[in-house]
Amino acid sequence: MKQLQKAYEIAAERYAATGVDTEKALEQLRQLSLSLHCWQADDVTGFERPDGTLSGGIQATGNYPGKARNAEELRADIIRVKSLLPGSHRLSLHEIYGDFGGKFVDRDEVEPAHFAGWMEWAREHGLKLDFNSTSFSHPKSGDLTLAHPDRSIREFWVEHTRRCRVIAEEMGKAQGDPCMMNLWVHDGSKDATVNRYLYRTLLRDSLDRIFADSLPHMRDCIEAKLFGIGLESYTVGSYDFYLGYGVSKGKIVTLDTGHFHLTESVADKISAVLLFVPEIMLHVSRPIRWDSDHVVIMNDDILELAHEIVRANALSRVRVGLDYFDASINRVGAYVIGARATQKCFLRALLEPLETLRAYEGKGQYFERLALLEEAKALPWNAVWDMFCEREGVPVGDAFIASVQQYERDVTSKRT
Repeated sequence: MKQLQKAYEIAAERYAATGVDTEKALEQLRQLSLSLHCWQADDVTGFERPDGTLSGGIQATGNYPGKARNAEELRADIIRVKSLLPGSHRLSLHEIYGDFGGKFVDRDEVEPAHFAGWMEWAREHGLKLDFNSTSFSHPKSGDLTLAHPDRSIREFWVEHTRRCRVIAEEMGKAQGDPCMMNLWVHDGSKDATVNRYLYRTLLRDSLDRIFADSLPHMRDCIEAKLFGIGLESYTVGSYDFYLGYGVSKGKIVTLDTGHFHLTESVADKISAVLLFVPEIMLHVSRPIRWDSDHVVIMNDDILELAHEIVRANALSRVRVGLDYFDASINRVGAYVIGARATQKCFLRALLEPLETLRAYEGKGQYFERLALLEEAKALPWNAVWDMFCEREGVPVGDAFIASVQQYERDVTSKRT
């Protein structure tokens, strides 16, 4: 502890010399709640059907042993993850993770009662819930759902999503804080498409009907995608579509860092989108060549994303959720790596000498601006991070690795 304290004091002095208050940065970081994604623990299979086969443009790769097989195991994994993360966080659920009691409940029949257990569990463990409708991995998914030209199929998915909003409303009411309800559908086409306008018209009309009822305890988020596996040529719910819809309807736009072309900067979208929508929901992932949902690390893309949010003074208007499902490594470890990496990126952004940089920029002192940006990269942010972990009572540095290993020996290795 003495070494940590000494390192922190030195770091605080170094930052103070650039006009940065490390205590203020730590308090801001403490207020940043990540929405942890339940689907990392079981590879997005859920508890709706025993086979749990993925379809609908997404794919989890790898077969590391020990994935969660039921709600009890999933909850245990999440509690272990929570114990290794500084700060207070949320949990994001997909509809297929309901407490269905071993019975098949089709998606147009799901009710808040199927998530009563989750709401009670979340209250007991100090977690708030977010929610997602689930359009994939269902006999009626196919290539199209809310944009399907068959009215009966379209009606099925409209009803499903309406019910998901009601569930989110009950979650928000129970926890005294709005539940973020994310809507993403995989609708698209593998090859050449000649009815693009028709499908987007149908999707728009489906969304209008879904959002017809005003629900005060939840918030609607709409998520775009570049393409899906087997749906590479055309995506109905493109970024342009949802940005236009979000602006015109006052909805929250979800930016998934894996849902854009690899040469696009998601960070650059922050200041543009926030001018026209009330909030942004982030789904933080790490694409490698495609939306491969690798575990988040502290790389340039996420760092720049965090910097742009802080520079726009938008921490209160950007919700940060994780969204990856790597089945090739220890799943609990993957959770912890990605969550802590995301927090580190935001800490580094909060420790940026922003006022001095803005002053340089305002005076046209671009040499000084670039020089300070470069020097700031070498400031001892890691000592501030270590102190944050120490104060929050979670492992400092790589000490969390031993905890993950122990949990694997005691718990996940016994799952067959």
